[in-house]
Amino acid sequence: MNYEAITSILNDGLVLATGCTEPGALALTAAAAAAHLGEEVKSIHTLASGNIIKNAYSAGIPGTSLVGIEYAVAIGAIVADPQKQLQVINGITTEQLDKACALVDAKAVKVELAKVPEKLYIEVEVKGEHNTAKAIIANVHTNIIYIEENGKAVLDKRSEQGNADGGYSDAEIKEILSVAKIFEYATTVDLSMLDKVRLSVDVNSAISEEGMRNPYGLCIGRGILEDMEKGYRGNSLTTYAMQMASAGADARMAGADVPVVSNSGSGNQGIACTMPVVAVAKKLGVSDEKMMRAATLSNLMGIYIKSQFGRLSAFCGATVAGVGSACGIAYLLGGGLKEVENCVFNMIGDVTGMLCDGAKADCALKIATCTNAAMQAALMAMRGIRVLSTDGIVEDDVEKTISNFAQLGNQGSVTLDQIVLDMMLKKEKKAAK
Repeated sequence: MNYEAITSILNDGLVLATGCTEPGALALTAAAAAAHLGEEVKSIHTLASGNIIKNAYSAGIPGTSLVGIEYAVAIGAIVADPQKQLQVINGITTEQLDKACALVDAKAVKVELAKVPEKLYIEVEVKGEHNTAKAIIANVHTNIIYIEENGKAVLDKRSEQGNADGGYSDAEIKEILSVAKIFEYATTVDLSMLDKVRLSVDVNSAISEEGMRNPYGLCIGRGILEDMEKGYRGNSLTTYAMQMASAGADARMAGADVPVVSNSGSGNQGIACTMPVVAVAKKLGVSDEKMMRAATLSNLMGIYIKSQFGRLSAFCGATVAGVGSACGIAYLLGGGLKEVENCVFNMIGDVTGMLCDGAKADCALKIATCTNAAMQAALMAMRGIRVLSTDGIVEDDVEKTISNFAQLGNQGSVTLDQIVLDMMLKKEKKAAK
């Protein structure tokens, strides 16, 4: 067991971020460009892939009441601090916000669809009175591959492969990990190696609590609690897990100025991998160690499946996180490797195909749905019941089943993504009229 390599994969996959990661990546790209302009930004031109546009279209911007791509890139360009990574938007001042809004109001911020093969692609060009600068991010939300000053490249990694931070590629993650290896790692690793998991538990618990304190978005988490108090729902493991997971997404999608620890570039996936496990652990009263191991199992499963499934897809990432949380919940209930594998079969047999139509308030609703499914999958697994290999895309081999799931997330995304994006853009035009 290569504990160091797996810990590195885990640490690379869990990243502190403020707000939705797609607006964060847009802001980061604009900040990287503006940092090389050398003067005040007068105009911004952004090219973004369809998946980025889809996921940033309706996401709230932390610390503001604003939504949309134009505001995200404008704020990033005004802040001009790429060292903040996905927390570029965090802590913006009133003066910075006013300047960003002025650029948008003056129609100095233009956004267009980039016709590129990458699902995650952002190109931002900023212009001042005398200078121009450009930055490009591709494949990973923080992967700055190109920076240009006045037409001259000062950074060019467009021909390089792998992640921006030199971490493991998706192909390497698939080679290093498996369901069996993840289970062995999570249940035997020294807890001193799990600082990022501890951060995920603490930070994502805080945003879930914020979502329960205040009425954000569709109030899915608060609504579940109200239903419980009225006697419409039971105070069970399932409802509590749904409540805490969805509350975090309620706050995040509404733009609460509270950080999250993302999983594989998705803040919602970070919440959905972590909070159902934390909620069940609290309800069961298990030890901190067992909770940490369950959260590690869930998050590593999310990273592993997402490395094959794709960071951006036409299918909802909550389904991936749901697989992870089901595995973590089964472990909390006393399950071993067999039960964890059965969770994978049950979840993929259930929620595969849930549509992603952008990052927005009802992501919390989808997280609640997938958390409910995760509890069902785990409880079935603990009874020794699994979706059989005669059914649908599920096979006898757990790795092949994950591969089938990932194939749908990749090859099945192309046409569906285009249809969804066309619908969203047409809706925008109607709203403008």
